[in-house]
Amino acid sequence: MIIKRVLVTGGAGFLGSHLCDVLVKQGHDVICLDNFFTGRKKNVEHLIDSHNFELMRHDITMPVFLEVDQIYNLACPASPIHYQYNAVKTIKTSVMGAINVLGLAKRVKARVLQASTSEVYGDPTIHPQNEAYWGNVNPIGIRSCYDEGKRVAETLFFDYHRMNNVDIRIMRIFNTYGPRMHPDDGRVVSNFIVQALGKKDITIYGDGSQTRSFCYVDDLIDGMMRLMNAEGVQGPINMGNPREFTIKELAEKVIELTASPSKIVYKSLPSDDPKQRRPDITLATEKLGWNPEVMLEQGLKKTIEYFSKLIDC
Repeated sequence: MIIKRVLVTGGAGFLGSHLCDVLVKQGHDVICLDNFFTGRKKNVEHLIDSHNFELMRHDITMPVFLEVDQIYNLACPASPIHYQYNAVKTIKTSVMGAINVLGLAKRVKARVLQASTSEVYGDPTIHPQNEAYWGNVNPIGIRSCYDEGKRVAETLFFDYHRMNNVDIRIMRIFNTYGPRMHPDDGRVVSNFIVQALGKKDITIYGDGSQTRSFCYVDDLIDGMMRLMNAEGVQGPINMGNPREFTIKELAEKVIELTASPSKIVYKSLPSDDPKQRRPDITLATEKLGWNPEVMLEQGLKKTIEYFSKLIDC
């Protein structure tokens, strides 16, 4: 294996820290860049003493000048609570961040991967969603700062590729969960687990019939690295677990696995919340040989164990 110098923006976040773990273990020289808005130092503190790991505080809305071979652009708050906290900042992170990593990739001839999202499909009118679908996105809603920011980032990636021959990769990430999720990020898996462990009511928004597909973090990182290192595959490529569950089924499973006395309560569905979300991963399977392997119950047990220790602390 050829050792590479790799930049991971958002590297102290949930996904970024797991990616840094694997890259460091493989022997690559890793620069973890984060402004710590949602990323946390404790996610990567176990890597600090590694000779091939460097932690850098930096906001990707500002240019960065480094010599690297690969760039994973993961910098952006990904949960509604965090990305709606400062909608303008979220758009800047997606758009200006993309411009800055693409500019860096152009200068040093690095390969650059954009962590895009299933949110580019909005509230989809087709099911499951494949990469040819252009989406059904509200451009002026409360989720638009994230949805449209990621859509513009994809546009920029392909424009830089067409105009400047930048070597790009785009992955569209569907719901992912696992250890190091932020306990207050408002995402459904972390919400349910924290509520169940605290013996509080489990809050479902809507009637619980809306569906999601949940991919364990280890599977997602494996797919991400396969895409980065594949030749002739630019994407966009969906990555997520195609097994579909209702939100109510997830809540019931979390209650079962935590042996919690929590009851399920129902509240109004937020604006623009998608009713169905399931990836068509045919391209990922055909082009990358990738299929998620961790079943929901197995992944939930690992995630519950992480949150149990976090809450006990």
